[in-house]
Amino acid sequence: MDVFEKPIEFLKGIGPGRARILDKELDIRTFRDLLFFFPYRYVDRSKFHLINDLNESNIDVQIKGKFLDTNIIQQKKGKRLSAIFSDGNSHIELIWFKGFKWIKENIDLNSEYVVYGKINWFDNRPTLPHPEVTKINNYNIKNISGIYPIYSSTEKTLRYGITQKIIREAMHNLLGILKNELNESLSNKIISELKLKSLKESFSNIHFPKSDVELIKARFRLKFEELFFIQLQLLKRYRDNKTKIKGYEFTKVGEFFNTFYKNHLPFDLTNDQKKVIKEIRKDLGTGSQMNRLLQGDVGSGKTIIALLSMLIALDNKFQACFMAPTEILAFQHHDNLKSIVKDMQIQVEILTGSTKSSIRKDIHERLLNGEINILVGTHSLIEDKVRFKNLGIVIIDEQHRFGVAQRAKLWYKNNFPPHVLVMTATPIPRTLAMSVYGDLDFSIIRELPPGRKQIKTFLMGENNRLRLFKFLKEQIELGKQIFIVYPLIEESQKMDYKDLMDGYESICREFPLPKYRISVMHGKMKTEDKDYEMKRFLEGKSQIMVSTTVIEVGVNIPNANVMVIESSERFGLSQLHQLRGRVGRGNEQSFCILMKGKKISNDAKLRLETMTKTSDGFEIAEMDLKLRGPGDIAGTQQSGLIKLKIADLVKDQEILKVARNYAKILINSDPKLSHDENKNIKLELGKITSNKKIWSLIS
Repeated sequence: MDVFEKPIEFLKGIGPGRARILDKELDIRTFRDLLFFFPYRYVDRSKFHLINDLNESNIDVQIKGKFLDTNIIQQKKGKRLSAIFSDGNSHIELIWFKGFKWIKENIDLNSEYVVYGKINWFDNRPTLPHPEVTKINNYNIKNISGIYPIYSSTEKTLRYGITQKIIREAMHNLLGILKNELNESLSNKIISELKLKSLKESFSNIHFPKSDVELIKARFRLKFEELFFIQLQLLKRYRDNKTKIKGYEFTKVGEFFNTFYKNHLPFDLTNDQKKVIKEIRKDLGTGSQMNRLLQGDVGSGKTIIALLSMLIALDNKFQACFMAPTEILAFQHHDNLKSIVKDMQIQVEILTGSTKSSIRKDIHERLLNGEINILVGTHSLIEDKVRFKNLGIVIIDEQHRFGVAQRAKLWYKNNFPPHVLVMTATPIPRTLAMSVYGDLDFSIIRELPPGRKQIKTFLMGENNRLRLFKFLKEQIELGKQIFIVYPLIEESQKMDYKDLMDGYESICREFPLPKYRISVMHGKMKTEDKDYEMKRFLEGKSQIMVSTTVIEVGVNIPNANVMVIESSERFGLSQLHQLRGRVGRGNEQSFCILMKGKKISNDAKLRLETMTKTSDGFEIAEMDLKLRGPGDIAGTQQSGLIKLKIADLVKDQEILKVARNYAKILINSDPKLSHDENKNIKLELGKITSNKKIWSLIS
């Protein structure tokens, strides 16, 4: 058995009980998992504190001295152990609420100890709750002084006695077992050019640093390694897609494309749109499968690019399909496409979960015999029953709403996989895109169509509520519609639902029937009820839509020109930007009003100020990445979300660039990693691809 895959319970100091807790709480099951359980911070244990000098709360302190007394004290609930500890000049109380039996039985009043922990103050006196206690002899033997690792823990791990001391001792034992197993995973060339420390030294110094300098070197080595193998896998997949996966070669741009471009194009294309179309045309003519990600802000004109791409497929006697994440969005795309090509001999149909059986059967037949040119739909398109005569291209809207496995099903609708264009209105920062979608080609539309007005964005507090209502009534008088959005955060759904309903009631009081009509939409409603409310708003039968973030994706309501976001400080920047993009679809002036609470954090303040200053989605995404990290930006349903062990996509952008550059050189010079000098890399990559848990890579 591979020693790295050995269950953690067999490590000295762990055992079955602790192993169960480590598995459940910290996702640590094997020796490898523990090895990659890196400290999240370090403390300096070279310094000893004097009790008389202590004057701050919540700081790490280390005191040398003797125990004067220990007492078990009865409390209202349970017991606590109180110990008086002296440094020779003064004394401090040490307190344990749990797990103190061993301490009580083993403390020797005649021996010298080192105690370490976080200082608390009670009745103007310092106390040390649950400190580490080490006999001075053991302290010196184990060489504890110096830079000391601190590992993540939970209430449960501490409750079960898995202290920092226990983790460190386990780590010490682990490194002893693995010291001869940590073989190099990089080539000598990369190690020498970047002056990298060996893998063995790096793991040793990440867990038990000999000095600040050694710690910095260890962190660089392990961060580089993590990012390098991610980039290598992405670039390898990209190359394999280009060289091994054959695609349909669309040799001509013919009647459908040219007729539409000359006679039916509803507006002149921007320079960005023209550039993207050229990139797609080039892809479609290579004979390799296209896998391209199209990023463009809300309203930048991605749909017209999608249509032009589908027309090239039609010119080459192929069919196209367009997949949207929701029914209402699918219907909107269908109606839009159908109206744009209404004067051309193009059959556009729609297939969703609500399509009646008789109509569904007819669509299946016409699709198989080639009568339908473009099929729009939701997840229904990937059902086995849906078979095309000749599917040439797949367009996927709001790609982060579909998992990789779902998309892959569309590949098998034909002999060769169809070309794939995935689109997103969520601008993705370059570093994140490089790491999550590095196996795709990229196209970006930054320009907005001419005539499109910037959305005016204002920040308001509760004291402006009456002013806000007056403004909303003025807009309704002008025939406009309004979105009012409340936050919905999974952890507090009940509270958020109450906020929404309270808000809905106050809106109803301020905007009474029959003069005003209000729709409401939230996650607890059935799909058909949500669709009904959305349709009512879409058709102008209600003037105000009170909603949670379920309206976030894609629906186009040109007449809606005001977006009010309640408790806006609770939203991330990218989400605020997405919500703002629900208005401003027409040529008239639109508004976004961010309502904020009384007390907000500095980060929240910076987010909201950013929203009022810029409407550039890419600028906003970069700021969001800096403030929140990569977590929500790629979309949680996309299995490409990277969970890095040690690297940080925000702080380590320079290391990422270096790693990608080395991965690119390697793939270009030795794509099969067959050269002798790259055997270590090939071996490590094999381990990674066979066991994805090693690095949480893109599926």
